[in-house]
Amino acid sequence: MSTFAPQKQTDKPNLSDYKDIIEMSKLIKPSNYKALLDRRQTEQGIKLIKDFFQQNLSTELRLHRVTAPLFVLKGLGINDDLNGVERPVTFPIKDLGDANAEVVHSLAKWKRLTLAEYQIEPGYGVYTDMNAIRADEELDNIHSLYVDQWDWEAVITRQERTVSYLKDVVRRIYCAIRRTEYLVCESYRQIKPYLPKEIHFIHSEELLQMYPEMTTKEREDAICKKYGAVFLMGIGGKLSNGEPPDGRAPDYDDWSTMGENGYEGLNGDILIWYPVLERSLEISSMGIRVDKESLLRQLQLSGKQEREKLFFHQQLLNGALPLSIGGGIGQSRLCMMLLQKAHIGEIQASIWPDDMRRECEQLGMPLI
Repeated sequence: MSTFAPQKQTDKPNLSDYKDIIEMSKLIKPSNYKALLDRRQTEQGIKLIKDFFQQNLSTELRLHRVTAPLFVLKGLGINDDLNGVERPVTFPIKDLGDANAEVVHSLAKWKRLTLAEYQIEPGYGVYTDMNAIRADEELDNIHSLYVDQWDWEAVITRQERTVSYLKDVVRRIYCAIRRTEYLVCESYRQIKPYLPKEIHFIHSEELLQMYPEMTTKEREDAICKKYGAVFLMGIGGKLSNGEPPDGRAPDYDDWSTMGENGYEGLNGDILIWYPVLERSLEISSMGIRVDKESLLRQLQLSGKQEREKLFFHQQLLNGALPLSIGGGIGQSRLCMMLLQKAHIGEIQASIWPDDMRRECEQLGMPLI
């Protein structure tokens, strides 16, 4: 765990001092890229998208806004563990006897506690602005140290824990994205729409069988290029080749089940083919959440049985939390995609290696 100590007032950090320890991810350099909006228009466009989309999301899924924490206490099992290797930013709290707090990675589990606390009825839910710091992120065109997303969670019934219900929610979210694209294109005529009318559904195992010789990322790019917009299901559990399609913590999404029609995934990612970078772009990670049985199964599969003793997990195992569906939708990613920017740093203010910042300037994508 990393604890950040405050710098002295006289400190003047220079990123070039860290040149030898910064490992840059490969920067995608689109040829002949030119930003369609200047900086002032971009800022206006960001606000337009955020205001419009969150209202549409709230209406589609019957969500009301709640206030969310930036950090939670360590050791309660509330923070999102992502792939299980990322280190949360931690700091001691003086008035709590130096107990450690962690800056959130996401609010996947906190939201479910909130549903219980607010006594939300089935068919309704909450959403919030989530801000996070992911210090171990590899920096490139779409990954930043700073993460902002709409985190949402809704209460469901036992009968709604189905693939068909999941697909219905995905379609409603995708409709909200397309309506927002239409507004952006009407507001800025130089931006042309490119999202397909429908989103395509496919399970990770089906995708593996289609492209067995490809890597996970190559398969995602191939299917997204074919259909334009894809919901890739069954994220977390191992596939027939012995590998998981992507990392997923075992204690919030229900990874995958075997149904009458073969593989059925109760979670997944919304992926868009992004022509500016000529690659797939993940906009949302979401799914039907674990119940008692799937939590115990997935903790065992991942060798994380010790988590059963944590506060969040005890609440779930003791029946104190409602069944739910939820996810996160990247705010900067959505704005980047709809404003057709080549780097997420054109949308949000963050820290970037000096070399990357200079190169982006030369490529016509100046970072904020």
